[in-house]
Amino acid sequence: MTQHATEIMRADDVRAALPLPATITALQDALRDGLDPETDPARSVVPVEHGQLLLMPSHSRRYAGVKIATVAPGNAALGLPRIQGNYLLLDAETLSPLAVLDGVVLTAIRTAAVSAAAVDLLAVPEPERLVVFGTGPQAHSHIEALRAIRPTLRHITVVGRDQDRLAAFLAQYGNSGLTVEAGTAETVAQADVVACCTTARTPLFDGAALPDRTTVVAIGSHEPDAREVDDETVRRSTVVVEAHAAALREAGDIILAVRSGALDPGSLVGLADLARGTVKTDTSRPRLFKSVGMAWEDLVVAGVAYESHQS
Repeated sequence: MTQHATEIMRADDVRAALPLPATITALQDALRDGLDPETDPARSVVPVEHGQLLLMPSHSRRYAGVKIATVAPGNAALGLPRIQGNYLLLDAETLSPLAVLDGVVLTAIRTAAVSAAAVDLLAVPEPERLVVFGTGPQAHSHIEALRAIRPTLRHITVVGRDQDRLAAFLAQYGNSGLTVEAGTAETVAQADVVACCTTARTPLFDGAALPDRTTVVAIGSHEPDAREVDDETVRRSTVVVEAHAAALREAGDIILAVRSGALDPGSLVGLADLARGTVKTDTSRPRLFKSVGMAWEDLVVAGVAYESHQS
């Protein structure tokens, strides 16, 4: 086998290679084709002075790969991304390097694409109102991804703590043709979809206010003592997770609710079961998708990006 030079895919290359509809479909197809998230290696988290180092390996029949990422909470004040890193994609048979991809863009796209893949299976057919908590890159990515699967989401309320960042966020949608406005946590009472894209460590809203029709996605934390949704949201909802083991290991939204008695861990629904149609969700109650971000997702999306870049 001839060894080819390793492709270097910078941010613009990765973005161009990953149109959201195709990326969302690829994630759903991987699950339907038998990928088992429960077998994914656990994320290695190494605390360092100013944050964390994350190591996320995974493998499939075609590819292997690993993301090396950093989380630096203080970077926002320096004008730098909170999450940085790169992805190394390997051929599964020879383990030869195929590509190094920009990890920031890969993470931003895959996180929102995973959320959209879940919401596509959970949300009411024609939702109109989206409430987004957060004003960072993931908030933008989630608006784009959720509208890719539910284009009827045309009324968007953004809840942010920093008023300057909130104003700058809203300004980017001035000519979008959408209604994008600032709001408060109470706006969830009118929401069809809620996206929690923050670094908050305590609940963002009162789960009692959620309409039964609402789908909530929470992606901001992968730490066992941090949460974006409260016990009431979890208690009322059908709760979907990427993998039972990962959620019970890393997702504070799940772990703290189990600890308080608000959630029976045996009631968790795996995203793979949802995608394959082996589990049906109860549409008479809210639906919650809690994501911690897993290595199999990076691998699927990196493979899609590499193949698209090659064509």
